[in-house]
Amino acid sequence: MNWTKNLVDEYYDWLKTKTFVNADEKTGWISIKTPFIGLFNDIIEIYVQKKGNKIILSDNGETYNNLELVGVTLKRAGERKNLADRILLNYGIGSFQNELILETTEKLFSQKKHNFISAILELNDLSVLSKSTVTSVFKEDVNSYLKFNKIIATPDYIAKGSTGLEFMFDFQIAGMSNEIIIKTFNSLQQNYLSAFLFSWGDIKVAREKVSQKTVSAVAIINNIGNSIKPEYLEALDSVNANYILWDERNNDKSLSYLKPTG
Repeated sequence: MNWTKNLVDEYYDWLKTKTFVNADEKTGWISIKTPFIGLFNDIIEIYVQKKGNKIILSDNGETYNNLELVGVTLKRAGERKNLADRILLNYGIGSFQNELILETTEKLFSQKKHNFISAILELNDLSVLSKSTVTSVFKEDVNSYLKFNKIIATPDYIAKGSTGLEFMFDFQIAGMSNEIIIKTFNSLQQNYLSAFLFSWGDIKVAREKVSQKTVSAVAIINNIGNSIKPEYLEALDSVNANYILWDERNNDKSLSYLKPTG
């Protein structure tokens, strides 16, 4: 397990060295430039301000504004807005006009900051709903696939890791002696993969101790029309995380990854 611990430690170091904090003395807002990649291949930047015992997190409206630039409007009622509202609800985030806002305390700041960035990354995935691309989210396709194969799965599953942080996975399948967590990837990008490898490494030991079950991970990847770098699949193999390529989802090997025991 030493090599896995090294991977997690390296991820921590990467987060620290690629995070930059700048304060604006006039407004009292502090910008945090994260190492995560945004919709236009730029960095994701969030803003924080302390008011008494409360800390306010904001995206300054950039997430919704960027989505509108690629043709995804989330203001009007419809499936797009429903999906966005569901993401915000899952992470406990509010919105005012186009601005995402989350209120927290110093004690809960790490978890809430993690949730805030996770929500931005998921909202950015809604760019696939632009008129020039597809009309459904890959996660919904995976949900239909699980139901078709009569696989009972809990959506939006939250698990706490050894660091004390909580992580959300798209689905969880529970058996008597094992537990399977699932993360879907409409496009497999390095920052999404790094976050998944970190969260998987962090929750595995903790979940197995609590549940007294074997816990495995499955990444379901949309490779139709997408080129998947071999090193990304090798990274999943290195932490014993299974993966299903979407064009191979119905073969026996892929389905075996989703079968609980007991």
